[in-house]
Amino acid sequence: MEVHLKGFLIVLSGPSGVGKNTLMNRVIPRIPNLQYSVSATTRPPRPGEVDGVDYFFVSEEEFDQMIAEDEFLEWAEFVGNRYGTPKSFVQEQIQQGRTVIMDVDIQGALQIKQKLDDAVLVFLLPPTWEELRNRLNKRGKDPMETIAKRLERSFEELKYIVDYDYFIVNDHLDKAAERLMTIINAERYRVARADLESMKKLWQRR
Repeated sequence: MEVHLKGFLIVLSGPSGVGKNTLMNRVIPRIPNLQYSVSATTRPPRPGEVDGVDYFFVSEEEFDQMIAEDEFLEWAEFVGNRYGTPKSFVQEQIQQGRTVIMDVDIQGALQIKQKLDDAVLVFLLPPTWEELRNRLNKRGKDPMETIAKRLERSFEELKYIVDYDYFIVNDHLDKAAERLMTIINAERYRVARADLESMKKLWQRR
């Protein structure tokens, strides 16, 4: 018999180019019952994307309705499309004892914390800002002006780190993955997340 553990949400934030998705992809296969959060979006599906797996694809009208009915933990608009984290999906996974992980910008993370105070916020940092600049340059996606704006915004957002529970410096992917796994496992075994009735049964005298 095992002690039943309650699920929870872990939110990863950090500057563009710091390696959030790469880190999550490294950690998810290595921790049982770790589920990536599935967002709702008004963006049309791309080839190979599956509804309910990659995203919940919804119309503009459906998205408006979800906002009106307060069905999102957070939502935002990006390049003309809207994205949001459905409460129902996250709560369902948590009720089944799973840990849900997602990456979202700082404003989204703070919105989530207001609605789900049990959420665990992790801020991912580059080893240096020079290294972050190098990573953004290597991606080759943005002109120098855009990169400069991203770096300026990242520096300004650093002040919000005081609202987070943990920070990780992504100086080496494997080390950063170990740190994130340590945080997740430590949070899983908080007494507040344990089903005390199953714990009592485990230790009852025979």
